[in-house]
Parts: sequence; C-alpha cells; structure tokens
Amino acid sequence: MATKQRGRPRSFDRPTALEQATMAFWERGYETTSVSDLTRVMGISAPSLYAAFGDKRTLFEEVVAQYALSHGAFGARAFAEEPTARAGVARMLREAALHFTEPGHPRGCLVISAAVNCSTPEVEEALRARRNANLAAIEDLIRRDVDSGELPAATDPRALARFSGAVLQGMSQQARDGAAAEELTAMAELSMLAWPTA
Repeated sequence: MATKQRGRPRSFDRPTALEQATMAFWERGYETTSVSDLTRVMGISAPSLYAAFGDKRTLFEEVVAQYALSHGAFGARAFAEEPTARAGVARMLREAALHFTEPGHPRGCLVISAAVNCSTPEVEEALRARRNANLAAIEDLIRRDVDSGELPAATDPRALARFSGAVLQGMSQQARDGAAAEELTAMAELSMLAWPTA
C-alpha cells in the first residue's frame, strides 16, 4: 500500500542548489559565507536549506565531499592513472594550473582557500584533516617508489610530499591573486626539477 508523502515536495533541484552553494563557499570561504548568502545564490528559503541540507556546517561538509568527486578530482585521477609518484605529482600540478584558472568557477582550490580566516574549529580541523590525508597519500606513493628503486633510497618521502603539497597550495593562492595558467604551469614544471633522479 502506497503512503502519501507528507509536506510539500521540494521546489528546487538539489544537485543544482549544491553546486551553487559550492560556488559561494569557494569564492568567499566558509566563515564569510552567511546563510543568507547561501539562500540567495541557491534560490531557496532558509527553512528549505535547513530541511534539505541541515545547518551551514553540514551543508559545507557535503559541498567539500562533492567537490572532491567533481572539481577537485583531478589529483586522485592523476595518482590512480599514472605509474609513478613523480608522474602523478607532475600531472596533478599541471592539471591544477589549468583547473585553478579556468573560467566558470572561482579561482584556486576550495579545500585550500575555504579555510582562510576560519574560526570554526570543527570546519578548520576537517579541512586540515583532508589536506593532511592528501599529503599522506602522496607520501605513501613516494615511499612505494623508493622501495621499488624508482626513486633513490636517500629520498625523504615525507619532505617531498610536503614540498609537493606546498607547491599545490601556493599555486591555489597565486591563482586567486591573478596568476595565469601559463605562469602556474611553469611553476609546476620548475618544482618537478627538485625531485631526485635515480
């Protein structure tokens, strides 16, 4: 027996509204994006936002998770598809140069820039944990390549992973400051010269 759905049906497209929230958080950061900013760009009322997404922090958590699968997926793809850590990092940085500057969305990386001036400890910690998990994944790939002889035994996997993360984070900020894709690509290529050769 079919049951009647209680309440009025949603009058908005949830994926579209989530993408609009992504753009707002990406542009302004977590802290300075208000619920009224969100309802305005999403085209929904505050009660609809709370009913569909929970509070602002819960919405942001969903935004970040979706971002990792869409706009920010180029890094994971690079590491999954390239045969070595060096090739994966080089591809990630080259693609970041393009992605961080392409039109149609804010510049840089949401996971890096949304934490600027964040005073909400739970959000700050969640973003830090995500960034540190990415560094740990790069470090694991570098360590694997050291163990296989692809990289010299004297390579410091942790330092090289942190260096690569610092380049990526710097590229994000420079993109927000107006750097062109060509300039960021040159930065990416130059950074790869720091990698040790076997």
